[in-house]
Amino acid sequence: MKNYKKIPMRKCVVSHEILPKKELIRIIKNKDGKIFVDHSNKANGKGAYIQPKIALVNEAKKTKALEKALQTKISDEIYQAIISEIENYWD
Repeated sequence: MKNYKKIPMRKCVVSHEILPKKELIRIIKNKDGKIFVDHSNKANGKGAYIQPKIALVNEAKKTKALEKALQTKISDEIYQAIISEIENYWD
């Protein structure tokens, strides 16, 4: 019998789709309240996952899905950082 490795799954806060963790971008709010994109997927803090699609980032901004998930206000600079992350690393 083969041992299959379990694939960690996470839910996108905008589309509510459950996808493999490696296919999502992790946004973190650390103890200091700083919000940033977590490239390592190991940073401490409250995390939220979003699919790497610009349309979903814009929808998250409109519906405030990330703000609800991280329980804080998110500035336009953070949304721009997420969009540039998608353009530079995910396309």
